[in-house]
Amino acid sequence: MVSEESRSSLRWRLEADGPETLFPAGDVVERHVGTGEYRGLEFLEVAAKRVINTVPAASRMPFRYTINAYRGCSHACAYCVQGETPVLRANGGTARIADLRAGDRIIGTERVGSYRRYVKTTVLAHWSTVKRAYRVTLEDGTELISSGDHRFLTERGWKHVTGAEQGRNRRPFLTTNNNLIGVGKFATTPRRGSEYTFGYLCGMVRGDGTIGHYTYRTGGREQTAHTFRLALVDDEALDRVGGYLLEMGVATTSRVFQAAVGNRREMRSISTGRRALVERLEQFIEWPRLATTEWCRGFLAGIFDAEGHFGDAVRISNKDPHVISCTARCLDRLGFRYVIEAPRANGVRNVRIVGGLQEVLRFFHTVDPAITRKRDIAGRALKSSARLGVVSIEDLGMELPMYDITTETGDFIANGVVSHNCFARPTHDYLGFNIGEDFDTKIVVKVNAVEKVRAELAVASWGGEHIAMGTNTDPYQKAEGKYHLTRGIVQALGEARNPFSILTKSTLVLRDLDVLTAAAARTSVRLNFSIGTLDRDVWKLTEPGTPPPDKRVDAVRRLNDAGIPCGVLVAPILPGLSDGDDQVRAVVDACADAGAVSISAIPLHLRPGVREHYLEWLAGARPDLMPLYEERFKGRAYQPKAVSEDISQRVRDYAREAERRNGARRPRHVDTSDGDRRRTLAEQGIGDPSAPRAAAPQPEQLSWDL
Repeated sequence: MVSEESRSSLRWRLEADGPETLFPAGDVVERHVGTGEYRGLEFLEVAAKRVINTVPAASRMPFRYTINAYRGCSHACAYCVQGETPVLRANGGTARIADLRAGDRIIGTERVGSYRRYVKTTVLAHWSTVKRAYRVTLEDGTELISSGDHRFLTERGWKHVTGAEQGRNRRPFLTTNNNLIGVGKFATTPRRGSEYTFGYLCGMVRGDGTIGHYTYRTGGREQTAHTFRLALVDDEALDRVGGYLLEMGVATTSRVFQAAVGNRREMRSISTGRRALVERLEQFIEWPRLATTEWCRGFLAGIFDAEGHFGDAVRISNKDPHVISCTARCLDRLGFRYVIEAPRANGVRNVRIVGGLQEVLRFFHTVDPAITRKRDIAGRALKSSARLGVVSIEDLGMELPMYDITTETGDFIANGVVSHNCFARPTHDYLGFNIGEDFDTKIVVKVNAVEKVRAELAVASWGGEHIAMGTNTDPYQKAEGKYHLTRGIVQALGEARNPFSILTKSTLVLRDLDVLTAAAARTSVRLNFSIGTLDRDVWKLTEPGTPPPDKRVDAVRRLNDAGIPCGVLVAPILPGLSDGDDQVRAVVDACADAGAVSISAIPLHLRPGVREHYLEWLAGARPDLMPLYEERFKGRAYQPKAVSEDISQRVRDYAREAERRNGARRPRHVDTSDGDRRRTLAEQGIGDPSAPRAAAPQPEQLSWDL
């Protein structure tokens, strides 16, 4: 089963505790390496200048203050996360947004004169959150899965996926009259199997290599020489060829072929003079009787690396009629339009691909050349003939984990269209850390958090507003077992009669039942938990590192029995494994019987990458389920809408049955989707609907990573 480290509970642009507020001048950061149960973690103890942080005025959240005693999070409980949306990299290739990290170079845009142009930009932050999901479908078949608050660039400026013309949710939003800006959906990259390898070697060696056998006389005797040599200034292509040959048993020698002189770059070569190896390589580059699609992809990548360039269009140059003919046939096979230009005086002809930047990127992604300098689109205007009219905006009826990034330009290219940065700024790089592995292993501990909270609550100007905890990292992660800061903060909030909510996955929260109960007797307190199944076998496969589901159900019960409202997210529900009526009813009944004040569901989805890994696991563990998955996920990442709606409806129905059976002992909110969502959150004890938040956009339901 797929499992991925969770970076945080939620990462919103909520706080303002950057380096200037976290570290007073002259403070020393004390580092402590974890031992025993904390092995693998490093704790960095700091003194914070402020702990109750103010949410920016433009925030969509129905609360204005938040506390995070820790930075970084050591949980391991995410899987089946969304994140496969391809993002355009600075080298002309693509990467899944889930795989990006701070420091990566990608493509954004900026206005230069009268045109918006593509430019290289840096990823500053990367994180995930859970949002209600919408599918935007375009005329060319592009599908974009995002939250309703996400913005895309249209012919009429930036627009949110959803909005309203009147009322509190008034804002520019997409309609079927809009056209998005960009080149349209990205093509899939090659599988890089043996056929692709043979094609690449054929294109590269025939285009720019020297191979053959020749005789010469020395000392009165005739000798035969066998030679292969490929000399290039681009190490990327040379290394790819050398690697492919080594995998197939053809070892080569590398050396400097031509030293750098003036503006001329150094040229390296790989070569061999062994007869057996040269003859073997000749077999690799033979023209195939019947070229497969993958061979064509490889050949076009190789001949482009050897003889191609990208100026106003992609051109491949050669004087060999067989090379020109094969290039044309491969372009035909892959559906590209092209022109074979008239030969020059030296006999060289150009094969030019037509169709503008849209086709240029489709070519780069379809064949995947090695040389990145030839794939640079920076400076190009955002002109395209792609059919990017909005066909539909569909509410998927569920909340899904989603990834997002922050860039220097404030935007990026998501599956061929210009996408705006939506949420957080970096929160873990002020010590020189990255927001990838460092976020999981280097935990910043605000050791003076409890004292600062008490002091800030005691200020006469403090109005006692709701405070949200766990908005950036889980307050009950492992570090809490060592430092007890959350316990002290809860106690301080309770004593001050200050309302608060906690977002967590850890049963460590039960350690603090005494202070939570005391706080709930004085003020409004709310918690939330995630429980996807009661099946221990499924849990062990899908949620390593989290407390067992029955322990979490017990935590929900104990919290609610103690008078502390606690809700549940049933996620994900797995076809054939945990989606049976009895199974779904069991987890809903258990959560409802435990007094959960909210219950909602997320059905399994399988985006590319996750899909392959999950199905490979399933084929070995439960091959009998493969036909079901092939039917459910045929050509799609999400199960049919009817199936997803059925799952969500069953959860709602079972929860309502349980409510009628148990009696309405507490208000319950099941699978919210409509109405005033800001007030809905307040009804759950999160925020205050009467708080003055002028022109605040529609908020999202508080949730957590899976």
